[in-house]
Amino acid sequence: MSNLPKIAWIGLGIMGSPMSENLLKAGYSVTGFTLEQDKLDRLAKAGGSAAGSIAEAVKDADVIITMVPASPQVEAISYGPEGILENARQGALIVDMSSITPQTSVDLAKNAAEKGIRVIDAPVSGGEAGAIEAVLSIMVGGEQADFDEALPILEALGKTIVLCGPHGSGQTVKAANQLIVAVNIQACAEAVVFLEKSGVNLQAALDVLNGGLAGSTVLTRKKDNFLNRDFKPGFRIDLHHKDMGIVTDAARNVGAALPVGAVVAQLVASLRAQGDGGLDHSALLRAVERLSGQQV
Repeated sequence: MSNLPKIAWIGLGIMGSPMSENLLKAGYSVTGFTLEQDKLDRLAKAGGSAAGSIAEAVKDADVIITMVPASPQVEAISYGPEGILENARQGALIVDMSSITPQTSVDLAKNAAEKGIRVIDAPVSGGEAGAIEAVLSIMVGGEQADFDEALPILEALGKTIVLCGPHGSGQTVKAANQLIVAVNIQACAEAVVFLEKSGVNLQAALDVLNGGLAGSTVLTRKKDNFLNRDFKPGFRIDLHHKDMGIVTDAARNVGAALPVGAVVAQLVASLRAQGDGGLDHSALLRAVERLSGQQV
């Protein structure tokens, strides 16, 4: 019988499925719940247990990990008679790895504490590839003791794991991450169109650029997307649109100006409005191509 904590996993999407499977590989017992039967079947095939409800998934769990798209979904799975707070045992630890507003995380921690349940916010960066390879960057908000308890679990999921401050701090850092990523992708997309229109060998150009100061994890991860016009979602435009709303609102609340970020937020929104919301965020290239008079 394993002495490792029992884990409930809520949300088995593009990120959640490979992450939960990495915990199974590390020897943890994982009971999962999501709305898609094929994702539950995938978890069971990997050695986990599929639950028929949130209540069933969390009732015996020591640690409850949530990975859902946005604040409304976090609230939906957390509150109400069928939600986590009403069905988790006292003393359980919720690790919310969704990317949501900092205030949602603060509110969840406060409401959970009234039930004797602990919470840390632990959003991630690294996309689908980082989830599969277990090399995610994980930014955490919460109490030191809760972070320390969760750390061995998080180490099975990521490579860079940092406690950034009190509840909500992880989400604030994630918002900053999404700002940097969006601006970086936009700059790369503009460079790609500029290079192609100039007749330069794009493969060679991106290789040499990535070896210098212009190089970045974004360019490394997204270079093939640009070269092959492969926009299969690793992280969807729809979700980055949501995240740009989070960082824009949060920055306004603290009085921080985001002049470039505001422009990129509008470009992300326009791409979504043109029907590309389900594509990978590297599809910002399509927006630049349209502005440059190309058919896409």
